[in-house]
Amino acid sequence: DGFLAILEKDAKERAERRKRNEHLANALKEKGNDAFRRGDYALAIQRYTEGLAKLKDKQELYTNRAQAYLKMHEYEKAIGDCEWALKCSEKCIKAYFLMGKAHLALKHYSESRQCYEKILQIDPQKESLFKACRSEVDLEEKRMKDEERAMKEVQSGTLAALSIKELLQKLDRPDQNVLYYTGGIRLLTENMKDCTGQTLFRTNNGFSILKDNKVVRRGFCAERKSPAEVDLCVSLLLLWQAVCAGNEENQRLLLTHANVNAQLPKLLSSGVLEIQEETLALISLYTENENGRRLLVRHQDLTGWPQVLMAFVNSTDARASSAMNILSDLAEDEGFKAQCRVTISLGVLPVFAQLLTSAKLVNQAALARCIGIVGNLCADAVVRMQMAESKECWQACIKLVDECFDVSTPECKECVFAVLGLMINLLLESNGIIQNLAVDISGRCMSLLRDKDGRIVTRAIGVLSRVLPASSSAVEEAVKQGVVKKMIKFLKAGGEITSHYGIKTLSICTRSNRQAQEDLVKSDKRFSVLLKLLDSENEMIVGNAAFCLGQCLVVPGAATSLLNSNVVMTLLKHAGGDATRTSVQENAAVALGKLCVAEPRHIFQLRKLNGLAILNSSMKYVHST
Repeated sequence: DGFLAILEKDAKERAERRKRNEHLANALKEKGNDAFRRGDYALAIQRYTEGLAKLKDKQELYTNRAQAYLKMHEYEKAIGDCEWALKCSEKCIKAYFLMGKAHLALKHYSESRQCYEKILQIDPQKESLFKACRSEVDLEEKRMKDEERAMKEVQSGTLAALSIKELLQKLDRPDQNVLYYTGGIRLLTENMKDCTGQTLFRTNNGFSILKDNKVVRRGFCAERKSPAEVDLCVSLLLLWQAVCAGNEENQRLLLTHANVNAQLPKLLSSGVLEIQEETLALISLYTENENGRRLLVRHQDLTGWPQVLMAFVNSTDARASSAMNILSDLAEDEGFKAQCRVTISLGVLPVFAQLLTSAKLVNQAALARCIGIVGNLCADAVVRMQMAESKECWQACIKLVDECFDVSTPECKECVFAVLGLMINLLLESNGIIQNLAVDISGRCMSLLRDKDGRIVTRAIGVLSRVLPASSSAVEEAVKQGVVKKMIKFLKAGGEITSHYGIKTLSICTRSNRQAQEDLVKSDKRFSVLLKLLDSENEMIVGNAAFCLGQCLVVPGAATSLLNSNVVMTLLKHAGGDATRTSVQENAAVALGKLCVAEPRHIFQLRKLNGLAILNSSMKYVHST
């Protein structure tokens, strides 16, 4: 008993001692974190080390000290601390991440990749982090190999390599005439024929042309450029295109240059055709691939770019197409979308609405693309909500439809097609502005149902299917204009998308409008169209078809007209089926119940099919309606 008591006392004392030490270690960790945030990495390392003296198995102290060692370029020590952290916690993602960074700094490319692969093995949700890290390793390894190859070229005395070096030395001469620098830059561009040339440009401080040369920098940054300065600026842009094409390291270095970063949007808005053309060409090098887009988002403030690029819709030349290509590529990037959320209301929407209202005066092919890109941006819920709440945006969309309705040119048709797609996306939202404009919007769509372009008709029906639920007045007007008869006509011949939108439109109209119910019974003799839709493989179509049928059975004679059809079997199949959408079973069961109430003779068929149990279960839905 005495021995056990001693053991128990010892365990208790050790637990208390560990608790005290853990408290001290945590306090030292916080002091180290404060020092790290201030940039005093040496002091941070000291505090983390003192914390580890109190508690040797505290993983966070090892990874924090490793991070400080990285900042001090003590990479071997950082790797050692990461290894200790992994002994404390074998699935420590931060340890593998920091170890990967340290190995990369030491040019241990294979080991760095292995660290990042471990992260993905531990947590497959970290795939985006893994891809970014792996891309960084690949880029750094390529950079080193390129520079080694370029050094060999210089050492072997290759003419092209010597020319690049000599030209850069000549461009380094201060206080020369603008034409002198322009000529030198053009010669340098002609020598950028391969990756080796691009690497030699970088390793010989080629990017310092702008930073260190006052004449070049003044000409490039001047707001009102003389003809000579325009030529200089264009020459620089052509050089950077040659230097950055397919070279991510050069692309990165160019964007980290403060003057380039600040001037790019200004050059786009300069109004000088040659400068704008070459600026767009340079930016296209970045936006045409994921890594380039990521560089732009990281190093460039893009909040004003959408409206700057949209302004090119006013251009009748190739600039409009180039600008829309860039905007389309950027719209794929989540970081760009996040920046758009900030400026959509005050920055983008006024410019966009102005373009829509000037459809006949702008480059309509570019406008159609611009509308489509904005429609894609509306996949972002925040962007979509802000646009849907803009009365000016809706009015501009309506005006475009009005202006282009009777114009048969392909470009105008594309604008209408695009704006209808945008409206379909915006109508995923619901607000008072949509409710107030629903009659106007649905009225335009009813007119578009006469269009000869089937794509426009389909999208007009799509807009109807989403705008009519916002307003009973819009439903009444649409019914008066014969929407039911038109939908039946399109449903007879339409494909799946048209059927999806068309039957949805009918379900909205027949939900509460008696005239719509009667129109459907008249237009769809013996419900042949609805019965055909009930056999669709698309559950949304089936559910809405069943709903429409159920709503129309209140019309005298409607249920009787179905006596010799297979409607009971079809509804029974859906009511007792296993559709993913429960609305399919519910709507079919309601329609089945209403059918038998309106025309009891259907019960005989139901009894033959042993479906009375399903009918009984459906009656609760019938009573609730």
